Amino acid sequence: MPSKSRTLLLAFALLGLGASAVSSYVHYQLLTNPSYTSFCDVNASVSCTQAYLSQYGSFMGVPVAIAGVIFFAIAAVLAGVVGSARSKARENAAGYIFLLSTVGLAFALYLAYASYIVLGIFCILCAITYVSVIGLFVVSGGATNFPMTTIPSRAARDLRTMTSTPAALVLLLVLGAGGAVLIAAFPSERSAAAAQEQAYANFEPLPADQRRQLEDWWAVQPRVDLPIPAAEGTQVLIVKFSDYQCPACRTAFEALKPVLAKYQGQPVQFIKKHYPLEGECNPNAAGMNHYGSCEAAVAYEMAKSTPHLARLDEWLFDNQQRLSRDVVRDAAKAEAGVENFEAQYDTVLQTVRADAHLGKQVQVSSTPTIFINGRKIPCCPPPATYDALIDIALKASK
Repeated sequence: MPSKSRTLLLAFALLGLGASAVSSYVHYQLLTNPSYTSFCDVNASVSCTQAYLSQYGSFMGVPVAIAGVIFFAIAAVLAGVVGSARSKARENAAGYIFLLSTVGLAFALYLAYASYIVLGIFCILCAITYVSVIGLFVVSGGATNFPMTTIPSRAARDLRTMTSTPAALVLLLVLGAGGAVLIAAFPSERSAAAAQEQAYANFEPLPADQRRQLEDWWAVQPRVDLPIPAAEGTQVLIVKFSDYQCPACRTAFEALKPVLAKYQGQPVQFIKKHYPLEGECNPNAAGMNHYGSCEAAVAYEMAKSTPHLARLDEWLFDNQQRLSRDVVRDAAKAEAGVENFEAQYDTVLQTVRADAHLGKQVQVSSTPTIFINGRKIPCCPPPATYDALIDIALKASK
């Protein structure tokens, strides 16, 4: 393999490895740290979070970012070690990378289609890995000077040589063990959500110094006049503009759940308003990509007449990655007993559109947007902060 080709292959492999490693870190933080905000989240259309937490963020239970780390690590070893001047397999290295990158390219094209066409999202880190895969494919293809049909026999010969070389054998074991450890150490979305819910359920009050800082902040916040009537006797009105396919909305839902339970029976009222990021029911979000969020909001409104609203509410957030009209319709029936989803849909959709219109009036530009007694709360604090804010508002209203 020519030195120039080896240098380019190593550069593309390391570029992809770096992007995949950062992607893995971001994905891990999103699953384990509710307050984490990715540096590559520019808006709803340019977002790593939306990509990683979508149904395309994992493949057969393995995060795509971790698969990328393993893929590019193998490519880097092939280019840097197998392709070195002292390697007996140097002449075959480009062919191995070409075969590997052919599989990688097919996978990258599928993910690019899912991201740009299906989800309508541009992920910066993902794009870097796509470019790296294409670079590996093009350069290795140009540097391969033997028929690909000879790969099996060449690989068998090189593997025999490697397994008889202690250093090469150790390298193979390290690569295999490292990949297994990465996959095993990465939390599944369900386990991460369960751990987060458990941590939230047992939240501790804010320390006194943080409480004082929050009181000072609350005292200077402007108050928005929300045209939403509260129930008689309400002293604290919490209004949340939400989207069922927004990862941050799910975080806010989990954070608020134990806090609202704590204040049950007190003069605290919670009202959910819908702000789906989908043009069908929200003209302010035309061109956005949450294609099941209008249906989910409609299902929630239909379930208000049943005793199972809370169950459906939780189910919709737990399954936000796979929401579609059919999925939501079936869930509304199974979870809340809604029998006539299709017959009511167009009528109830007007309620969701009215919520979206109200959101525009009060300058909602992202989800979730939460108001406590008209004061906008930045996204997305832990339960202890919501608890302190509600307590501050209660005392201020007396």
